[in-house]
Amino acid sequence: MSKYLLHAFLLLTPFLPFNHALTLPLHSGATCEKSLLQTASTAYLATQSTGNFTNLTPLLSPNFTYIENNKAIAHQSGILHKALKLDHNRTNYDLVQCATYTELVSASGPYVIGTQIFLDTTSGQIRSVDSIVTTTNAWLFNATKTLSYIRSESWPEIPVSKRDKREVIQAAGDAYMDMWSNATAHLAVPWGTPCVRLEGSAYTGKGQPDDSCTPGIPSNHNQKPNTRRRYVIDEAMGSVSIFCVWEHMMDAADSHEFRLEGGKLRFVHTMTECGGKVYCSGISL
Repeated sequence: MSKYLLHAFLLLTPFLPFNHALTLPLHSGATCEKSLLQTASTAYLATQSTGNFTNLTPLLSPNFTYIENNKAIAHQSGILHKALKLDHNRTNYDLVQCATYTELVSASGPYVIGTQIFLDTTSGQIRSVDSIVTTTNAWLFNATKTLSYIRSESWPEIPVSKRDKREVIQAAGDAYMDMWSNATAHLAVPWGTPCVRLEGSAYTGKGQPDDSCTPGIPSNHNQKPNTRRRYVIDEAMGSVSIFCVWEHMMDAADSHEFRLEGGKLRFVHTMTECGGKVYCSGISL
């Protein structure tokens, strides 16, 4: 499919039923254009909304990998085959890594899900779908409360002249993630004011100009590091999505998303799944 036909197809996609959308293959030799990433994310949303995996099938690489809560599994066993009513979704695009990050909330599921999708820039096909899936008994989980807080926030695209470089955005996220194992890492976090943290369904914001993300940051810096980090960075959103193994929380599967505005941390969204252990019991931050 030429990029011009693909663009026309994308314009029509919102008006198509989910189970009929995105059944055309990507052309060979594709580069990482935003339209390719939009095609992949639309197919992903169609799949999760209907539980019908055939929405994704035409876009998958022969070596496609499905990862759920840090474990590679058969996609037939995963959340993608469960139809969910999606009350919220937001997708960020990384044109350098040819990847997307999508945040989903299904209050009735109940689920809060973060998904990173990576494409092969040669074929334009999806090489991996990597999801952090949280539900009842996950860390501070309450999908209805999470949804209400997300809806109160504003995440507009950042004007080109005010965008931070991807290296700056990633460094801010990494500094935050390092605080548990590095006593000085908090000094490198570009704390903003106001700044709001949504941790599961716990919210530090009160709608005040002095809202802060610092309450509750770790005081014990001798904990295990947060490893196996995977990144999706969107300069237009000032955002980095970081998936990792949260080692000091029983090797939990974890998603942290950070948004910077004007070089300062503005929003932090987290979700953490501890392998079915009730409320990640016994964990001390």
